[in-house]
Amino acid sequence: MAISEGGPIFLKAINVSDEIKNKHYMANKMIENIFVDNVSFVRNFIMNHSIRLTIFNHFSPLKLLAIAETRFASILVMLKRFKLLKGVLQSMVISEEWNSYREDDVGKAQAAKEFILNDVWWDKITYILNFTEPIYSMLRACDTDSPILHLVYEMWDSMIEKVKTSIYRYEGKELNDTSTFYEVVYRWTKSCTPLHCMAHSLNPRYYSDE
Repeated sequence: MAISEGGPIFLKAINVSDEIKNKHYMANKMIENIFVDNVSFVRNFIMNHSIRLTIFNHFSPLKLLAIAETRFASILVMLKRFKLLKGVLQSMVISEEWNSYREDDVGKAQAAKEFILNDVWWDKITYILNFTEPIYSMLRACDTDSPILHLVYEMWDSMIEKVKTSIYRYEGKELNDTSTFYEVVYRWTKSCTPLHCMAHSLNPRYYSDE
């Protein structure tokens, strides 16, 4: 929900039936949505204003992507493109063309500029991409018609370690320190089904020297 001059507005529904709605979860969810909304705001502001888009196209041969939420990992695709265009976007908002054009919403243009020039904002984009990349890669690898059930456990263990390393590096912790990361491991234990266990144990690599 959000508040506008006309009253409350319904923005998005999120299924949290299996979540513990404590203060930490609610705070993290709000931060997550606010950050993603800020990235979407910058993209939409540029793409929905013809002159701003013309200025952007002058600086970049690549296009900003308009990704539908129904596409797999749509937010990550958008963040990857933003990171790729970081230098272009920063050059654009400090250019004379950007600062001299004042026919559209100057306040929104200034807000977009502040986001793009904010190092902390870019650090968050990098962090999100770093710890989600192993998850994204595993899901991509599993999205196949080839027999892969017997590989899921090993792939998951590898993915968990990569995610842990990324999170701990960002939090400035040693790998043996405690972290909310272990909540991820706890959730994984819920998916230890007999079928996956059997498939993992029957992996031919464990019964061959080749």
